[in-house]
Amino acid sequence: MPSGCLLVKHTHGSGRWEDGCQKRCREVIPRPGFAAKLGGFPTLRAKAGTITGRWPLVQSGSQFFMNLLKSLAAVSSITMISRVLGFVRDTIIARIFGAGVASDAFFVAFKLPNLLRRIFAEGAFSQAFVPILAEYKQQQGEEAARTFVAYVSGMLTLVLAVVSLLGVLAAPWIVWVTAPGFADEADRFELTSDLLRITFPYILLISLSSLAGAILNTWNRFAVPAFVPTLLNLCMIGFALFLTPYFDPPIMVLGWAVLAGGLAQLLYQLPHLKKIGMLVLPRLNLRDSGVWRVMKLMGPAILGVSVAQISLIINTVFASFLVAGSVSWMYYADRLMELPSGVLGVALGTILLPSLSKSVASQNPEEYSRLLDWGLRLCCLLVLPCALALALLAEPLTVSLFQYGQFSGHDAQMTQRALMAYSVGLLGLILIKVLAPGFYARQNIRTPVRIAMFTLAMTQVMNVLFVFVIPLAHAGLALAIGLAACLNAGLLYWRLRAHDLFQPQPGWGRFLAKLVLAVLAMVAVLLGVMQVMPAWDQGGMLLRFARLGVLVGAGVIAYFGMLAVLGFRVRDFARRAI
Repeated sequence: MPSGCLLVKHTHGSGRWEDGCQKRCREVIPRPGFAAKLGGFPTLRAKAGTITGRWPLVQSGSQFFMNLLKSLAAVSSITMISRVLGFVRDTIIARIFGAGVASDAFFVAFKLPNLLRRIFAEGAFSQAFVPILAEYKQQQGEEAARTFVAYVSGMLTLVLAVVSLLGVLAAPWIVWVTAPGFADEADRFELTSDLLRITFPYILLISLSSLAGAILNTWNRFAVPAFVPTLLNLCMIGFALFLTPYFDPPIMVLGWAVLAGGLAQLLYQLPHLKKIGMLVLPRLNLRDSGVWRVMKLMGPAILGVSVAQISLIINTVFASFLVAGSVSWMYYADRLMELPSGVLGVALGTILLPSLSKSVASQNPEEYSRLLDWGLRLCCLLVLPCALALALLAEPLTVSLFQYGQFSGHDAQMTQRALMAYSVGLLGLILIKVLAPGFYARQNIRTPVRIAMFTLAMTQVMNVLFVFVIPLAHAGLALAIGLAACLNAGLLYWRLRAHDLFQPQPGWGRFLAKLVLAVLAMVAVLLGVMQVMPAWDQGGMLLRFARLGVLVGAGVIAYFGMLAVLGFRVRDFARRAI
């Protein structure tokens, strides 16, 4: 929208319509025509030159725009750094420890604290905490916001310190619940319990780190929280490379690396909190209404975003009854899935939620539908080729990234099977990140939670089917999660359409037809290049990575080249939202 569309009348002076105001108006009244166009526009309180309120920022008469594609690229780029370091970390762990009893013990011990990290990283805490913090900041001032932060951090510290202590004391019982198959082997069970005692306090550290990140995001310091996950990867890489010989058994080094990484993530953000004046000591006030509002909102929010992770926990229970190495094979395949699902899925959810919320607040259903349509098309454009590529390149990826040292060819083959099964659900996993915010923007958390719980139940039915009826072993567990993600996304879409909340934009048929042609071109090129490549277990790591880069590059050029021939342009997806 061009500058000057939002003219304002001031309560001082002549009351003329003009662009912006550099004086300290107490009220700014929007131009009626523009207000009607947007579906109503309340009187806004203002400071010098700036209008604030439930509408977007207006400064010097110009409407503030957010280019969604650029924002998505920025968040995704920072996330990509962490994901790449995560792959380096897993490659090193696979080379040093392989896939066996010790690695299974660590991955089970790390599963529960890592589950909480994923829940917080994917927005459950932010959904509950950030809106209330922003309300305190805007309506009551920064001093009230600091007090609120102190009370929330005090409550979190108390609750999570107690949880951490109980987790350390009850480690054997937790292992028995999450991996009952380990109970038959005393050494593996004891090793897992010891590792869990070390990693469990990570829950406290990562939760406080997430609190700090949510505060920084509210003050528009997005880069710091986005960078923080890389610190855990760096700690695990450093510990594994340089400190492994000093631990007995060697796998214990990874437990201490997790604890050090959690502490580094928290400490790194404290100076940045001090810069914005929000570094406060935790205080306990069990009667503060704001704290209890956050706690009440966190329950359904956590449940809504954690169902996929709960499925992974339950799958660990099933996998613990399979042959040794099953947990590790699924872990490494899941790590490969996390690259597209984390980089694109989490970033899309982060970008879309505030824009959708603004369209709902402005009573603009057309804009709401256009935003959802933009997200769905972008998902199809980027995720369909990723899903097919993961399945086709399962062998090159697993061999190039993991098949070194103690990680054998058999381990790589088993990981390939899990990866191919996981890839079935990649599109569904990322579509959930687009569709669920459509409900959250309307302050409707119940519908996604109900769908998620139904999906969780169906996942367990499929687990039984694919493991005990159709003997697919660990690949069956991965396939159950993939199919359940597609079911979840389908039900979310159906509910949006059933309630007439989302109206697809015209042109979907032609859009999908062009995508199919581009995907077919990519598949043909990938299959052709793989035919002339030598065996993937030949050569060192750098040579394998070089060949993998050529293969991936050829697929990317083929796909986007065909899209360009078919008329796709980047500017078509540079969606601007009010």
